[in-house]
Amino acid sequence: RERGVTISCTTKEFFTERWHYTIIDAPGHRDFIKNMITGTSQADVALLVVDGHDFESGISEGGSTKEHALLAYTLGVKELIVGVNKMDDTPGGAWNEKRFIEIMDNVKPELIKVGYKKKDKGEKKKGGDDKKDKKDKKDKKGKGDAIAYKCTCPFVPISGWTGDNMLEKSSNMPWWVKDKKKGYSGKTLLQHLDDVKPPKRPTDKALRLPLQDVYKIGGVGTVPVGRVETGILKPGMIVKFMPADKVVEIKSVEMHHKSVPEALPGDNVGFNVKLPVSVIKRGDVCGDSKNDPPQAAHKFFAQVMIQDHKGIGNGYTPVLDCHTAHIACKFAEITQKFNRRSGAVESDIAKGDTIGKVKSGESCNVWLEPTKGLVVEPFTLYSPLGRFAVRDMKKTVAVGVVKAVQPKPAEKGGELPPVRGSVE
Repeated sequence: RERGVTISCTTKEFFTERWHYTIIDAPGHRDFIKNMITGTSQADVALLVVDGHDFESGISEGGSTKEHALLAYTLGVKELIVGVNKMDDTPGGAWNEKRFIEIMDNVKPELIKVGYKKKDKGEKKKGGDDKKDKKDKKDKKGKGDAIAYKCTCPFVPISGWTGDNMLEKSSNMPWWVKDKKKGYSGKTLLQHLDDVKPPKRPTDKALRLPLQDVYKIGGVGTVPVGRVETGILKPGMIVKFMPADKVVEIKSVEMHHKSVPEALPGDNVGFNVKLPVSVIKRGDVCGDSKNDPPQAAHKFFAQVMIQDHKGIGNGYTPVLDCHTAHIACKFAEITQKFNRRSGAVESDIAKGDTIGKVKSGESCNVWLEPTKGLVVEPFTLYSPLGRFAVRDMKKTVAVGVVKAVQPKPAEKGGELPPVRGSVE
Protein backbone atom coordinates (compact mmCIF):
# COMPACT_ATOMS: atom_id res chain seq x y z
CA ARG A 1 0.00 0.00 0.00
CA GLU A 2 2.71 2.47 0.94
CA ARG A 3 4.54 1.95 -2.34
CA GLY A 4 1.28 2.10 -4.27
CA VAL A 5 1.99 -1.13 -6.19
CA THR A 6 -0.07 -4.27 -6.56
CA ILE A 7 1.73 -7.32 -5.15
CA SER A 8 -0.56 -10.32 -5.41
CA CYS A 9 -3.33 -11.23 -7.86
CA THR A 10 -6.88 -10.50 -6.72
CA THR A 11 -10.04 -11.66 -8.49
CA LYS A 12 -13.38 -9.86 -8.82
CA GLU A 13 -16.35 -10.51 -11.06
CA PHE A 14 -18.38 -8.21 -13.31
CA PHE A 15 -20.91 -8.58 -16.10
CA THR A 16 -21.15 -7.18 -19.62
CA GLU A 17 -24.33 -7.68 -21.64
CA ARG A 18 -23.08 -11.00 -22.97
CA TRP A 19 -20.37 -12.24 -20.62
CA HIS A 20 -19.66 -12.97 -17.00
CA TYR A 21 -16.08 -11.81 -16.47
CA THR A 22 -13.58 -12.59 -13.73
CA ILE A 23 -10.95 -9.86 -13.39
CA ILE A 24 -7.49 -11.03 -12.38
CA ASP A 25 -5.74 -7.86 -11.29
CA ALA A 26 -2.12 -8.74 -11.87
CA PRO A 27 0.84 -6.74 -10.62
CA GLY A 28 2.85 -4.95 -13.29
CA HIS A 29 5.73 -4.01 -11.05
CA ARG A 30 9.14 -5.52 -11.84
CA ASP A 31 9.67 -6.96 -8.34
CA PHE A 32 6.48 -9.02 -8.51
CA ILE A 33 6.57 -10.15 -12.12
CA LYS A 34 6.29 -13.81 -11.14
CA ASN A 35 2.87 -13.09 -9.61
CA MET A 36 1.93 -11.27 -12.80
CA ILE A 37 2.88 -14.40 -14.74
CA THR A 38 0.73 -16.59 -12.47
CA GLY A 39 -2.21 -14.29 -13.14
CA THR A 40 -1.63 -13.93 -16.87
CA SER A 41 -1.38 -17.68 -17.40
CA GLN A 42 -5.00 -17.95 -16.24
CA ALA A 43 -6.48 -15.28 -18.51
CA ASP A 44 -8.52 -15.45 -21.73
CA VAL A 45 -8.34 -11.72 -22.43
CA ALA A 46 -5.74 -9.14 -21.48
CA LEU A 47 -6.25 -5.42 -21.10
CA LEU A 48 -2.87 -3.80 -21.61
CA VAL A 49 -2.97 -0.35 -20.03
CA VAL A 50 -0.68 2.18 -21.71
CA ASP A 51 0.04 5.50 -20.00
CA GLY A 52 -1.27 8.31 -22.22
CA HIS A 53 0.80 10.80 -20.27
CA ASP A 54 4.15 8.98 -20.56
CA PHE A 55 3.96 5.88 -22.76
CA GLU A 56 7.55 6.26 -23.96
CA SER A 57 9.10 4.62 -20.88
CA GLY A 58 6.86 1.55 -21.34
CA ILE A 59 8.08 0.75 -24.85
CA SER A 60 11.69 1.85 -24.39
CA GLU A 61 14.45 -0.77 -24.06
CA GLY A 62 13.52 -2.84 -21.00
CA GLY A 63 10.11 -1.16 -20.71
CA SER A 64 7.34 -3.18 -19.12
CA THR A 65 4.67 -2.58 -21.83
CA LYS A 66 6.61 -4.73 -24.30
CA GLU A 67 7.49 -7.34 -21.70
CA HIS A 68 3.89 -7.70 -20.49
CA ALA A 69 2.60 -8.04 -24.05
CA LEU A 70 5.22 -10.70 -24.80
CA LEU A 71 4.37 -12.63 -21.62
CA ALA A 72 0.65 -12.46 -22.36
CA TYR A 73 1.23 -13.80 -25.88
CA THR A 74 3.60 -16.54 -24.69
CA LEU A 75 1.20 -17.64 -21.96
CA GLY A 76 -1.57 -18.07 -24.52
CA VAL A 77 -3.69 -14.94 -24.14
CA LYS A 78 -4.97 -14.55 -27.69
CA GLU A 79 -7.19 -11.51 -27.16
CA LEU A 80 -5.46 -8.29 -26.17
CA ILE A 81 -7.17 -4.90 -25.86
CA VAL A 82 -5.02 -1.79 -25.42
CA GLY A 83 -6.43 0.86 -23.08
CA VAL A 84 -4.71 4.21 -23.52
CA ASN A 85 -5.26 5.64 -20.06
CA LYS A 86 -4.87 9.12 -18.51
CA MET A 87 -6.35 10.82 -21.57
CA ASP A 88 -7.43 13.59 -19.15
CA ASP A 89 -3.74 14.38 -18.63
CA THR A 90 -2.13 14.15 -22.09
CA PRO A 91 0.77 16.37 -23.13
CA GLY A 92 -0.39 19.24 -25.33
CA GLY A 93 -3.69 19.57 -23.48
CA ALA A 94 -6.25 17.06 -22.18
CA TRP A 95 -8.07 14.61 -24.50
CA ASN A 96 -5.48 15.15 -27.20
CA GLU A 97 -6.25 13.11 -30.33
CA LYS A 98 -2.73 13.66 -31.74
CA ARG A 99 -1.26 11.99 -28.67
CA PHE A 100 -3.58 8.99 -29.07
CA ILE A 101 -2.52 8.60 -32.74
CA GLU A 102 1.15 8.90 -31.76
CA ILE A 103 0.71 6.13 -29.19
CA MET A 104 -1.07 3.86 -31.70
CA ASP A 105 1.69 4.44 -34.26
CA ASN A 106 4.38 3.53 -31.74
CA VAL A 107 2.76 0.65 -29.87
CA LYS A 108 1.23 -1.23 -32.82
CA PRO A 109 4.60 -2.21 -34.40
CA GLU A 110 5.74 -3.50 -30.99
CA LEU A 111 2.61 -5.67 -30.67
CA ILE A 112 3.09 -6.97 -34.23
CA LYS A 113 6.65 -7.99 -33.28
CA VAL A 114 5.30 -9.85 -30.25
CA GLY A 115 2.80 -11.78 -32.38
CA TYR A 116 -0.54 -9.95 -32.17
CA LYS A 117 -0.84 -9.66 -35.94
CA LYS A 118 -2.58 -10.87 -39.04
CA LYS A 119 -1.76 -10.51 -42.72
CA ASP A 120 -3.05 -7.31 -44.17
CA LYS A 121 -5.92 -8.08 -46.58
CA GLY A 122 -4.21 -6.20 -49.41
CA GLU A 123 -1.21 -8.53 -49.09
CA LYS A 124 -2.96 -11.88 -49.16
CA LYS A 125 -0.63 -14.49 -50.62
CA LYS A 126 -1.25 -18.11 -51.52
CA GLY A 127 0.25 -20.69 -49.20
CA GLY A 128 2.93 -21.70 -51.72
CA ASP A 129 4.66 -18.33 -51.56
CA ASP A 130 5.56 -18.68 -47.93
CA LYS A 131 9.30 -19.09 -48.51
CA LYS A 132 9.40 -16.21 -50.94
CA ASP A 133 7.38 -14.18 -48.47
CA LYS A 134 9.93 -14.83 -45.75
CA LYS A 135 12.74 -13.85 -48.11
CA ASP A 136 10.91 -10.65 -49.08
CA LYS A 137 10.45 -9.84 -45.44
CA LYS A 138 14.14 -10.36 -44.87
CA ASP A 139 15.03 -8.07 -47.75
CA LYS A 140 12.67 -5.33 -46.68
CA LYS A 141 13.45 -5.74 -42.98
CA GLY A 142 11.14 -3.73 -40.75
CA LYS A 143 9.61 -1.77 -43.61
CA GLY A 144 8.08 -4.87 -45.15
CA ASP A 145 6.55 -5.96 -41.86
CA ALA A 146 4.59 -2.76 -41.49
CA ILE A 147 2.98 -3.28 -44.90
CA ALA A 148 2.45 -7.03 -44.72
CA TYR A 149 0.99 -7.28 -41.22
CA LYS A 150 -1.48 -5.36 -39.19
CA CYS A 151 -2.01 -5.36 -35.44
CA THR A 152 -5.03 -7.35 -34.26
CA CYS A 153 -5.47 -5.42 -30.98
CA PRO A 154 -8.10 -2.71 -30.67
CA PHE A 155 -6.97 0.56 -29.05
CA VAL A 156 -9.36 2.52 -26.81
CA PRO A 157 -8.70 5.98 -25.32
CA ILE A 158 -9.88 6.03 -21.69
CA SER A 159 -9.48 7.83 -18.41
CA GLY A 160 -9.84 5.69 -15.32
CA TRP A 161 -9.65 8.79 -13.16
CA THR A 162 -12.64 10.56 -14.72
CA GLY A 163 -14.32 7.40 -16.03
CA ASP A 164 -14.35 8.63 -19.63
CA ASN A 165 -15.04 6.05 -22.34
CA MET A 166 -15.01 3.21 -19.80
CA LEU A 167 -18.73 2.41 -19.54
CA GLU A 168 -20.23 5.31 -21.45
CA LYS A 169 -19.11 7.30 -24.44
CA SER A 170 -17.02 10.31 -23.51
CA SER A 171 -18.23 13.81 -24.35
CA ASN A 172 -14.63 15.00 -23.91
CA MET A 173 -13.43 13.07 -26.95
CA PRO A 174 -15.85 13.97 -29.79
CA TRP A 175 -13.20 12.71 -32.24
CA TRP A 176 -13.62 9.12 -30.96
CA VAL A 177 -16.09 7.84 -33.58
CA LYS A 178 -15.94 4.82 -35.86
CA ASP A 179 -13.36 5.50 -38.54
CA LYS A 180 -11.88 2.52 -40.40
CA LYS A 181 -9.15 4.57 -42.03
CA LYS A 182 -7.80 5.79 -38.69
CA GLY A 183 -8.41 2.43 -37.03
CA TYR A 184 -10.95 3.85 -34.56
CA SER A 185 -13.76 1.62 -33.33
CA GLY A 186 -15.62 4.44 -31.58
CA LYS A 187 -16.55 1.95 -28.83
CA THR A 188 -16.19 2.13 -25.07
CA LEU A 189 -13.96 -0.23 -23.14
CA LEU A 190 -17.01 -2.14 -21.89
CA GLN A 191 -18.26 -2.64 -25.47
CA HIS A 192 -14.88 -4.04 -26.46
CA LEU A 193 -14.98 -6.49 -23.57
CA ASP A 194 -18.49 -7.46 -24.65
CA ASP A 195 -17.24 -8.16 -28.21
CA VAL A 196 -14.59 -10.68 -27.19
CA LYS A 197 -15.14 -14.23 -28.41
CA PRO A 198 -14.24 -16.76 -25.69
CA PRO A 199 -11.73 -19.45 -26.70
CA LYS A 200 -12.79 -23.04 -27.29
CA ARG A 201 -12.94 -24.87 -23.97
CA PRO A 202 -11.16 -28.23 -23.92
CA THR A 203 -13.74 -30.17 -21.85
CA ASP A 204 -13.00 -33.44 -23.66
CA LYS A 205 -9.44 -33.67 -22.32
CA ALA A 206 -8.40 -35.02 -18.93
CA LEU A 207 -8.47 -32.64 -15.97
CA ARG A 208 -5.55 -30.24 -15.47
CA LEU A 209 -5.80 -27.59 -12.79
CA PRO A 210 -2.59 -25.77 -11.76
CA LEU A 211 -2.86 -24.39 -8.21
CA GLN A 212 -2.59 -20.65 -7.78
CA ASP A 213 -2.63 -20.82 -3.97
CA VAL A 214 -3.61 -23.06 -1.08
CA TYR A 215 -5.60 -21.60 1.81
CA LYS A 216 -6.49 -22.91 5.23
CA ILE A 217 -10.02 -21.82 6.06
CA GLY A 218 -11.46 -22.18 9.56
CA GLY A 219 -14.34 -24.66 9.76
CA VAL A 220 -13.68 -25.84 6.19
CA GLY A 221 -10.07 -27.00 6.09
CA THR A 222 -7.69 -26.97 3.15
CA VAL A 223 -8.86 -25.05 0.07
CA PRO A 224 -6.63 -25.06 -3.04
CA VAL A 225 -7.51 -22.35 -5.58
CA GLY A 226 -6.81 -22.27 -9.31
CA ARG A 227 -8.19 -22.22 -12.81
CA VAL A 228 -9.45 -25.32 -14.59
CA GLU A 229 -7.34 -25.41 -17.77
CA THR A 230 -8.72 -28.61 -19.34
CA GLY A 231 -11.33 -31.21 -18.37
CA ILE A 232 -14.03 -30.98 -15.71
CA LEU A 233 -13.76 -30.76 -11.93
CA LYS A 234 -16.62 -32.20 -9.86
CA PRO A 235 -17.22 -32.86 -6.16
CA GLY A 236 -16.67 -36.55 -5.35
CA MET A 237 -13.83 -36.96 -7.87
CA ILE A 238 -10.65 -38.68 -6.70
CA VAL A 239 -7.85 -36.37 -7.78
CA LYS A 240 -4.09 -36.59 -7.80
CA PHE A 241 -1.80 -33.66 -7.00
CA MET A 242 1.65 -33.71 -8.61
CA PRO A 243 4.56 -33.38 -7.89
CA ALA A 244 3.21 -33.66 -4.29
CA ASP A 245 2.01 -37.19 -5.18
CA LYS A 246 -1.15 -37.02 -3.07
CA VAL A 247 -4.46 -38.72 -4.00
CA VAL A 248 -7.60 -37.43 -2.34
CA GLU A 249 -11.35 -36.93 -2.80
CA ILE A 250 -12.83 -33.53 -3.65
CA LYS A 251 -15.42 -32.60 -1.03
CA SER A 252 -16.88 -29.46 -2.66
CA VAL A 253 -16.22 -26.93 -5.42
CA GLU A 254 -16.87 -23.19 -5.10
CA MET A 255 -16.80 -20.28 -7.52
CA HIS A 256 -17.02 -16.69 -6.24
CA HIS A 257 -18.12 -18.09 -2.85
CA LYS A 258 -20.99 -20.14 -4.28
CA SER A 259 -21.08 -23.93 -4.41
CA VAL A 260 -21.16 -25.33 -7.96
CA PRO A 261 -21.90 -28.88 -9.24
CA GLU A 262 -18.97 -28.76 -11.69
CA ALA A 263 -16.24 -26.44 -12.93
CA LEU A 264 -15.28 -26.18 -16.62
CA PRO A 265 -12.14 -24.89 -18.34
CA GLY A 266 -11.72 -21.16 -17.75
CA ASP A 267 -13.39 -21.26 -14.31
CA ASN A 268 -11.44 -19.92 -11.34
CA VAL A 269 -12.44 -22.13 -8.44
CA GLY A 270 -11.65 -23.08 -4.87
CA PHE A 271 -12.22 -26.66 -3.77
CA ASN A 272 -12.05 -28.48 -0.46
CA VAL A 273 -9.80 -31.51 0.14
CA LYS A 274 -8.84 -33.41 3.30
CA LEU A 275 -5.07 -32.82 3.22
CA PRO A 276 -2.77 -30.85 5.46
CA VAL A 277 -2.23 -27.39 3.96
CA SER A 278 1.55 -27.92 3.96
CA VAL A 279 1.69 -30.85 1.50
CA ILE A 280 0.41 -29.06 -1.62
CA LYS A 281 1.45 -25.66 -2.90
CA ARG A 282 1.27 -23.11 -5.73
CA GLY A 283 2.50 -24.62 -8.98
CA ASP A 284 1.28 -28.15 -8.18
CA VAL A 285 -1.13 -29.58 -10.74
CA CYS A 286 -4.37 -31.36 -9.89
CA GLY A 287 -5.71 -34.05 -12.26
CA ASP A 288 -8.12 -36.97 -12.31
CA SER A 289 -6.40 -39.97 -10.67
CA LYS A 290 -8.28 -42.35 -12.99
CA ASN A 291 -7.83 -40.52 -16.31
CA ASP A 292 -4.31 -39.64 -17.50
CA PRO A 293 -3.18 -38.22 -14.14
CA PRO A 294 -0.43 -35.56 -14.21
CA GLN A 295 3.17 -36.78 -13.92
CA ALA A 296 6.22 -34.96 -12.61
CA ALA A 297 8.82 -34.31 -15.31
CA HIS A 298 12.25 -35.94 -15.07
CA LYS A 299 13.28 -33.81 -18.06
CA PHE A 300 11.51 -32.24 -21.01
CA PHE A 301 12.30 -31.28 -24.59
CA ALA A 302 11.39 -27.78 -25.73
CA GLN A 303 11.86 -25.23 -28.46
CA VAL A 304 13.14 -22.01 -26.90
CA MET A 305 13.25 -18.60 -28.58
CA ILE A 306 15.83 -16.26 -27.04
CA GLN A 307 14.54 -12.70 -26.67
CA ASP A 308 17.15 -10.94 -24.63
CA HIS A 309 20.40 -12.73 -23.74
CA LYS A 310 23.99 -12.47 -24.95
CA GLY A 311 24.65 -16.19 -24.90
CA ILE A 312 22.99 -19.26 -23.38
CA GLY A 313 24.84 -22.57 -23.26
CA ASN A 314 24.51 -26.00 -21.62
CA GLY A 315 24.39 -25.73 -17.83
CA TYR A 316 22.52 -22.41 -17.77
CA THR A 317 19.88 -22.61 -14.99
CA PRO A 318 17.31 -19.77 -15.05
CA VAL A 319 13.79 -19.69 -13.54
CA LEU A 320 11.07 -21.07 -15.80
CA ASP A 321 7.52 -19.81 -15.42
CA CYS A 322 5.08 -22.41 -16.65
CA HIS A 323 1.35 -22.14 -15.75
CA THR A 324 1.53 -21.15 -12.02
CA ALA A 325 4.89 -22.79 -11.26
CA HIS A 326 8.17 -20.90 -11.02
CA ILE A 327 11.00 -23.44 -10.95
CA ALA A 328 14.68 -23.22 -11.85
CA CYS A 329 15.46 -25.54 -14.78
CA LYS A 330 18.81 -26.48 -16.24
CA PHE A 331 19.56 -26.30 -19.97
CA ALA A 332 20.98 -29.83 -19.94
CA GLU A 333 21.57 -30.37 -23.65
CA ILE A 334 20.97 -28.01 -26.55
CA THR A 335 20.41 -30.35 -29.52
CA GLN A 336 19.73 -27.97 -32.40
CA LYS A 337 20.05 -24.28 -33.18
CA PHE A 338 17.81 -22.51 -35.71
CA ASN A 339 17.99 -19.36 -37.72
CA ARG A 340 15.04 -17.42 -36.34
CA ARG A 341 14.08 -15.65 -39.55
CA SER A 342 14.11 -18.66 -41.89
CA GLY A 343 13.61 -21.43 -39.32
CA ALA A 344 16.43 -23.41 -40.96
CA VAL A 345 18.60 -25.63 -38.74
CA GLU A 346 22.02 -23.98 -38.37
CA SER A 347 23.70 -26.65 -36.26
CA ASP A 348 22.65 -30.09 -35.07
CA ILE A 349 24.30 -32.34 -32.48
CA ALA A 350 23.08 -35.45 -34.31
CA LYS A 351 25.24 -34.41 -37.28
CA GLY A 352 28.26 -33.96 -35.06
CA ASP A 353 28.06 -30.12 -35.02
CA THR A 354 29.16 -28.29 -31.90
CA ILE A 355 26.61 -25.79 -30.74
CA GLY A 356 28.11 -22.72 -29.11
CA LYS A 357 26.00 -20.16 -27.30
CA VAL A 358 22.48 -19.31 -28.37
CA LYS A 359 21.79 -15.58 -28.28
CA SER A 360 19.03 -13.01 -28.81
CA GLY A 361 17.11 -13.60 -32.01
CA GLU A 362 18.06 -17.29 -32.27
CA SER A 363 16.09 -20.31 -31.19
CA CYS A 364 17.06 -23.83 -30.18
CA ASN A 365 15.75 -27.25 -29.24
CA VAL A 366 16.88 -28.24 -25.78
CA TRP A 367 16.45 -30.87 -23.06
CA LEU A 368 15.63 -29.10 -19.78
CA GLU A 369 15.92 -30.60 -16.30
CA PRO A 370 13.83 -29.11 -13.47
CA THR A 371 15.77 -28.64 -10.20
CA LYS A 372 12.55 -29.36 -8.21
CA GLY A 373 9.31 -31.21 -8.89
CA LEU A 374 7.48 -29.72 -11.88
CA VAL A 375 4.54 -30.78 -14.05
CA VAL A 376 4.70 -29.72 -17.70
CA GLU A 377 2.90 -31.22 -20.68
CA PRO A 378 3.58 -31.34 -24.42
CA PHE A 379 1.94 -28.32 -26.04
CA THR A 380 0.08 -30.63 -28.44
CA LEU A 381 -1.66 -32.46 -25.58
CA TYR A 382 -2.35 -29.73 -23.00
CA SER A 383 -1.38 -26.35 -24.44
CA PRO A 384 -1.81 -24.29 -21.23
CA LEU A 385 0.82 -26.47 -19.54
CA GLY A 386 3.08 -26.51 -22.57
CA ARG A 387 4.21 -22.87 -22.74
CA PHE A 388 6.74 -21.13 -20.55
CA ALA A 389 8.75 -17.97 -20.08
CA VAL A 390 12.41 -17.94 -19.02
CA ARG A 391 13.35 -15.26 -16.49
CA ASP A 392 16.77 -14.16 -15.37
CA MET A 393 18.20 -10.87 -14.12
CA LYS A 394 14.63 -9.64 -13.43
CA LYS A 395 13.62 -9.77 -17.10
CA THR A 396 12.17 -12.21 -19.61
CA VAL A 397 15.15 -13.61 -21.50
CA ALA A 398 13.36 -16.27 -23.57
CA VAL A 399 10.03 -17.99 -24.24
CA GLY A 400 9.41 -21.60 -25.13
CA VAL A 401 7.05 -24.40 -26.05
CA VAL A 402 7.25 -27.94 -24.64
CA LYS A 403 7.44 -30.63 -27.32
CA ALA A 404 7.97 -33.79 -25.26
CA VAL A 405 8.19 -34.83 -21.61
CA GLN A 406 10.13 -37.66 -20.01
CA PRO A 407 8.13 -38.33 -16.81
CA LYS A 408 9.85 -39.38 -13.58
CA PRO A 409 9.77 -43.08 -12.64
CA ALA A 410 6.99 -44.13 -10.25
CA GLU A 411 9.53 -45.28 -7.61
CA LYS A 412 12.99 -43.93 -7.04
CA GLY A 413 15.43 -45.80 -9.24
CA GLY A 414 12.52 -47.42 -11.09
CA GLU A 415 12.08 -47.65 -14.83
CA LEU A 416 11.41 -44.43 -16.75
CA PRO A 417 7.88 -44.26 -18.19
CA PRO A 418 7.49 -43.70 -21.96
CA VAL A 419 8.08 -40.19 -23.32
CA ARG A 420 4.92 -38.11 -23.92
CA GLY A 421 4.90 -36.02 -27.09
CA SER A 422 7.48 -36.11 -29.88
CA VAL A 423 11.20 -35.32 -29.89
CA GLU A 424 11.16 -34.57 -33.64
